[in-house]
Amino acid sequence: MARRTTKTPPPDDGFEERILDIDVVDEMQASYLEYAYSVIYARALPDARDGMKPVHRRIVYQMNEMGLRPDRGFVKCARVVGEVMGKLHPHGDASIYDAMVRMAQPFSQRLPLVDGHGNFGSLDDMPAAMRYTEARMSGPAQLMVESIDEDTVDFNPNYDGQEQEPGVLPAAYPNLLVNGSSGIAVGMATNMPPHNLGEVVAAARHLIRYPNADLDALMRHVPGPDLPTGGRIIGLSGIRDAYETGRGTFRMRATVRVEDVTARRKGLVVTELPFNVGPEKVIAKIKDMVGAKKLQGIADVKDLTDREHGLRLVIEIKNGFNPEAVLEQLYKLTPMEDSFGINNVALVDGQPLTLGLRELLQVYVDHRFEVVRRRSEFRRTKRRDRLHLVEGLLIALVDIDEVIALIRSSDNAAQAKERLIERFGLSDIQTQYILDTPLRRLTRFDRIELESERDRLNAEIAELTRVLESDAELRKMVSAELAAVAKQYGTERRTLLLESADTPVTAVPLEVADDPCRVLLSSTGLLARTATGDGVGDGGGKRAKHDVIVSAVPTTARADIGAVTSHGRLLRLTVIDLPILPEAAGPLTLAGGAPLAEFVSLEDDERVLCLTTLDESSPGLALGTEQGVVKRVVPDYPANKDDLEVIALKEGDRVVGAVELRTGEEDLVFITDDAQLLRYPAGQVRPQGRPAGGMAGIKLTDGAKVISFTAVDPAVDAVVFTVARGEGTLDGDGEGTAKLTPFEQFPRKGRATGGVRCQRFLRGESGLMLAWAGAAPARAATASGSPAELPPKDPRRDGSGVPLAKAVAVVAGPV
Repeated sequence: MARRTTKTPPPDDGFEERILDIDVVDEMQASYLEYAYSVIYARALPDARDGMKPVHRRIVYQMNEMGLRPDRGFVKCARVVGEVMGKLHPHGDASIYDAMVRMAQPFSQRLPLVDGHGNFGSLDDMPAAMRYTEARMSGPAQLMVESIDEDTVDFNPNYDGQEQEPGVLPAAYPNLLVNGSSGIAVGMATNMPPHNLGEVVAAARHLIRYPNADLDALMRHVPGPDLPTGGRIIGLSGIRDAYETGRGTFRMRATVRVEDVTARRKGLVVTELPFNVGPEKVIAKIKDMVGAKKLQGIADVKDLTDREHGLRLVIEIKNGFNPEAVLEQLYKLTPMEDSFGINNVALVDGQPLTLGLRELLQVYVDHRFEVVRRRSEFRRTKRRDRLHLVEGLLIALVDIDEVIALIRSSDNAAQAKERLIERFGLSDIQTQYILDTPLRRLTRFDRIELESERDRLNAEIAELTRVLESDAELRKMVSAELAAVAKQYGTERRTLLLESADTPVTAVPLEVADDPCRVLLSSTGLLARTATGDGVGDGGGKRAKHDVIVSAVPTTARADIGAVTSHGRLLRLTVIDLPILPEAAGPLTLAGGAPLAEFVSLEDDERVLCLTTLDESSPGLALGTEQGVVKRVVPDYPANKDDLEVIALKEGDRVVGAVELRTGEEDLVFITDDAQLLRYPAGQVRPQGRPAGGMAGIKLTDGAKVISFTAVDPAVDAVVFTVARGEGTLDGDGEGTAKLTPFEQFPRKGRATGGVRCQRFLRGESGLMLAWAGAAPARAATASGSPAELPPKDPRRDGSGVPLAKAVAVVAGPV
C-alpha cells in the first residue's frame, strides 16, 4: 500500500503539482526510528556522566544563568519554567515543572538539587501550581555547574540555534548514583535507586587510586542503596547482581516499632516507608484488606504525620493479637514491603548501555578527569595571557620616561604603537595594553604590585602545568575535590541493609508467653526488658552511650513491677508493655529502650530512684531520706492500685535512695554531703507498713543532708565513690575531685549514729555533690550518658580526692 503526499502548494497558486509515492512501511520505519532516537537521547535516559536527563540539565543550567544561587533570594517557579522553555527546552511547561518539583523533593532525591519554597507536594499529594511556588538552586546543584564557564564541557546550539546549552554538566560529584534516575524510553527503561554521597565518593576515590579495583572492593564502600525515605532493604543478593550486571531486584520494608498507643492497646508505629510509597496508599490498602477479611487484628489506622516529627503512621492492634504477627501480615499484604527493580541503563557517548557499579563509577571518573584537565588548561591559558600583559607593563615601567616621551612625540596612536614595538620589542597585545593603561597606574607602588602578581602567576602556571603533565597529580586533585564535596554535603546512612527477613510469622505465637526476663532502667531514664532472664552481663567490653544501668529487677513477661520515686510513691508498671531488647543487644542503648515518661506520670521535681518486684515473699524495700530517715517497707502491694505510698514523708523531706533487699542480710549505707558515711546491718531496721514514716537512720550535723542511700551485700567486693564540690561548682555541675574507696575500710556502726568520714576536703571544697556505694566494678557516666573514667582505688577512708577528667553524673555497679 502506498500513500500519496502533496509536497508542494496546490496548482491554483501558480505552482506545478508534484506528487511523490512513498512506501508507508519505509515512512513509518524512518519516522519511528527518528522518534525513538529522540526519546532515548533527548528525553528519557540520563547521561552516565552527570546523571541528568536534558530537562534536568537545562533547569540547573538556566537557574545558574539566572543567578538563582543558594545565597540569593527565591523566585517564582513559573519564571524559571518560562526561561527554560523559551530558551532551551522544546516541550511544554508541565514537563519542566514536574521535573523541577521532583528535584526539590527530599523524599524523591537523596541530595535535592532545587531549594523549594512553598508546597512541592508529597508522595500522596500534588504540588501547588508553579505560580504559587518559589525556588532557587541548592548547594549540591551549584556544584553540578561549578567551573562551567571555564571551558570544561562542550556547548551545543539549542532547538532554534539562537542559544547555547551544555551537552553535559561538570558534575563535581556522581549525581547519577547519588540521586538515582527513572525513565521509560522506546524499547528500554531505566530505574536506578539513590545512594549515600559519602559512600559513593569513597568508592570513586578508591577507583581513582586503584584503577583495577574489582566489584568486591568497591562494594566495601557502597554496600547498597541509601533511600531518601530510609526504611530497610531485605536481601542483598539482588543488589550485588545489579552492581555486577546492571540488573537486579531488592525488597524494601518500612521501619516499624511496637508502642503503647493507648492506655490499654499496643500499636505499630511506622516512621519510615519504602521508597516512593506514601502513607495514604498504605492506609487504603490496609482498609481494603480488613474489609475483605484478609487482615485481622487491626483496630484503627491513624496518619499523624506532620512537618515537625515527620512520618508517623499509627496502626492500633486489637487486644489479644501479637503485634509482631500482625506486622508480618502487613508486610505480606500491603505496600509496607515493596520491591525495587534496578535497571542501570544510561547514555555513554550517546549510546544507551546497561552498566554495573564499576562501569558507572568509571564513566564518571573519566568525565571528571576530562573536566579538571580542561579547567586546568583554561586557567593556565588565562594566567599566561595575564602574565604576558604584566611582563609588558613591567618593561615599560623600567624606562617610563622614555615611553612617555615616545608616545608624546608620536603623531597618532598607530605611530606610537609601532615605535613602542620597535624600541622595546613588545608584542602587539602588550603595546596596546600599555597605551590603554592610565598614567596613574605607572607608579613605583604599582610596579611592586605588578612584580608580586608576576611571581604569583608564575607559581600558579607552574602548579597547573604540573597537574596537566602528571596523571598522578591529576588523579590526586580529582580525589581531593571529591573528598571535599563528601565532607560538606555527606550525611549518615538512612537505610538499614539486612541479609534476610526476620523470623516468619508462623513462628510468632499469637499470645506472648510468661517467660523470665529482667527489667532495666538506664541512667538517662530509659526502660526496657530483656528477652530472657539471663541479664545483660557484667558491663564489660565496648562502652556505648546510655549504657549505665542504675536498676535491674528479675521478673516475668506478664508480671508487674514497681518504680519507686523521690516523693515516696511506688508506681506499678506492666512488664509486657515495655520494649524488649534482643538477647544479643548487650548494654541498654537509646535504640533499645523507651523513656520513663511513656509509662509513668511524674511531678516536676520527682524522679524514679529504683525498680522493685512486687513479690510479697521478698525482704521488701529499704528507703533513705534527705533528712536521715530510714524505713524498711513491708511488701504489701494491693493489686488494684497503680499508685501506692510507701513512706509518709515529713514536710520538706524527700527520698534520696531506694533499693529492694534480696536477702535481708545487706548493710544499709548513708552518705551525707559533709562526707560522713554510716553503715549498719539492715536487721537493725524493723519493717513497717506502707503508711508509716520510718525511723531515725543517721544522725546529721547542723546544715547537713543525706545525698546517697543504698544497700550493699557485705559478702561481695564493693566500693564507695564520692565527689567533692569545688569552688565555683554547682550541684551536679563541674568535675570536682573524686575518691574511690574499698567498702571494707568503713566499719559498721549503730543505727542513728553519725558514721565516719569518707573524704577529706581540699582548700575551696565545701562538701560532697555526689556519692555512691555498691558492688564493684563501678561504672560512671556523664549527664548525657557518655562513659566517664573513675580514679584508682584509695585505701584511705578519709583521704582527699583527685581531679576528674569528665563531670560524673551517675555511678552504678554490675547488673
